[in-house]
Amino acid sequence: MKTYGLRDIIGPVMVGPSSSHTAGALRIASIARKLFGGTPPQVTFTLYGSFSATGSGHGTDKALVAGILGMAADNPEVARSFEQAEREGVHVSLVWDTTTPVDHPNTVDVHCEDGAGHVLDMRGVSIGGGAAVIRRINDVDVDITGEHTSVVVRQHDVRGVLAHISSVLAQCGVNIATANLHRVEKRGIAYTVLETDDDVDESVREQLIDHPDVLNARIIPAMTVADTAAVPVPENADEVFARWDYTNGAELLALCAREQCTIAEAFRAREEALCARQGVAADIDQYLDRVLAVMDAAATTPIQHPERSIGGLIGGEAAKVTASLQGDNPQRQLMDPLTAKASIYALATLETNAKMGIIVATPTAGSSGVLPGVLLALRDERGFTHDELREGILAAAAVGYLIARNASVSGAEGGCQAEVGSAGAMAAAAAVTMAGGTPTQALDAASNVIQCLLGLVCDPVGGLVELPCQKRDGTAAPLALTCAQIALAGVENLVPFDENVAVMDKVGRDMPMELRETARGGIAIAPSACSFCGGC
Repeated sequence: MKTYGLRDIIGPVMVGPSSSHTAGALRIASIARKLFGGTPPQVTFTLYGSFSATGSGHGTDKALVAGILGMAADNPEVARSFEQAEREGVHVSLVWDTTTPVDHPNTVDVHCEDGAGHVLDMRGVSIGGGAAVIRRINDVDVDITGEHTSVVVRQHDVRGVLAHISSVLAQCGVNIATANLHRVEKRGIAYTVLETDDDVDESVREQLIDHPDVLNARIIPAMTVADTAAVPVPENADEVFARWDYTNGAELLALCAREQCTIAEAFRAREEALCARQGVAADIDQYLDRVLAVMDAAATTPIQHPERSIGGLIGGEAAKVTASLQGDNPQRQLMDPLTAKASIYALATLETNAKMGIIVATPTAGSSGVLPGVLLALRDERGFTHDELREGILAAAAVGYLIARNASVSGAEGGCQAEVGSAGAMAAAAAVTMAGGTPTQALDAASNVIQCLLGLVCDPVGGLVELPCQKRDGTAAPLALTCAQIALAGVENLVPFDENVAVMDKVGRDMPMELRETARGGIAIAPSACSFCGGC
């Protein structure tokens, strides 16, 4: 099971509109580029499942092209990747396969070739939050998660090759975390996929291919630590991580009681221990400062400078609500300043997301307005400091990690309850923690939100992360504050947090495919929605 860290839950910082369909797709294509050895002159993307049904509206095609060109997820030029591919002479073909069944709804096959016999066929799946897993390389089943730096070796399946690979890595001071040999048949072509605890220099590749039966070798940097510096791994790294790790809410509460800390402090300590074990600098506050800066810009710019979204469904809503609260008729001003700010900031963030602006997935792009809405409103209306906002984000991450680990934060897997529901739960826990509530109250607040939004379907009109996504973010932020206040008042929960998450997971799995980000059910098939899209 993947070991989630801060950047998995609060992040990535990315161009919108979808963490799974945009950032995750970009990640898959980036890995294909690494495996191919550079930008291929010709590439064909075949999209399946939810990728095929809603990929055009999500910018999945643009993200795939951006990834194959080597762009980062937060590069504003992602929206113009097709133009860049044309300038670079890269020929791109897209196949939207809506009929072939696949194991995961966010699946894409990537075919790269250079016209000189060099070919790569790769299958990847986007698993939510910008993360991706590679399932197949040239008809050989593999499992590359991106959690660690990966070394992928293409070889003849003969005696002595594995010994050569391990010897080279040992001589270069690289510790192997996992190693798997994948092959179609004995004595044929095989792939050795190694995940390492250390960064791997490109010079290692030259030593690996210095063997007659090694055909090629590629190095794929870890997804979540690519922007952090390498540091020595302490001898007691595993012991320290075990002290601060937790896998469910009950363990988190026990940890907080034992260490006399908040859930934010517990997650900070866990993140520091996780980074130490991975041999990378934690840089927690530096990252949180960047997150807050991006959140602030995404939540405020559309209020003063509204723009229409790429899909044309939204744009200007945050400015309209702001104006309505500044009118002369107080009887039409139904929200108090705190909840109004939370809603406006959430609406505005989704406007930034829908025009492929830069946002922070929290935990996804489609739900990226909820946590900033709550945090920035508490800053503006209750005077919470920058440091307190940092603690709020860490508390949110502590809860988001548990939902991602034990259920899902992907709309394609669990419906909108997995996205906006998770974001609301995270925001409620953050608000309680910032207000001085107990760890139990923080998890109660998160549970309140989960119960309120249980069964919320994912039904984007036209496959766009615009409607009803924006209004769901705009209402989930005030809901999070309400649920936080209920918990702070000492109203207990009959059903504990872990059971709420388990129910949420089951409900998500029980949802029909049409209600999980396919644009084939719910509001997406209302007559007016179908008319906008030119027919369902």
